[in-house]
Amino acid sequence: GGDHGFESRTRYCLKRTVVRFFFITFILTFVSLMKRFEKHIFVCENVRPAGHPRGCCSEKGSVELRQIFKKRLKELGLNTLVRANASGCLDACEFGISIVVYPEQIWYGGVTENDVEEIIQKHIIENKPVERLMINDKRFNRNE
Repeated sequence: GGDHGFESRTRYCLKRTVVRFFFITFILTFVSLMKRFEKHIFVCENVRPAGHPRGCCSEKGSVELRQIFKKRLKELGLNTLVRANASGCLDACEFGISIVVYPEQIWYGGVTENDVEEIIQKHIIENKPVERLMINDKRFNRNE
């Protein structure tokens, strides 16, 4: 006879290797399916020269507005699911402080500090866009 102990150890090592392979594959697949954030709120913080005819969101208070979004998202425990990002020019300055929410691609204009709670409650939590703040221009909200 041969060394049955060797064959047994070999089968055990092979089974262990296969199990490890499938376990690692499962973990990597699971992690790759997880999103870092469910939604992004991009707040335009573009700066244009003083007196520019279109103005700019930054001079209208967009930097402070993004901080308010960040603070409120954290207070509600949503900051691990939703990110308030600073954005460069969204090319919508004529509509006031502009934000766009992804992945839905909903564009809002003229957003003020008083609108933050409504956007978070209605759009972010309930998934219902705040229609009164949506930019009424086909270049932005195309499905409307």
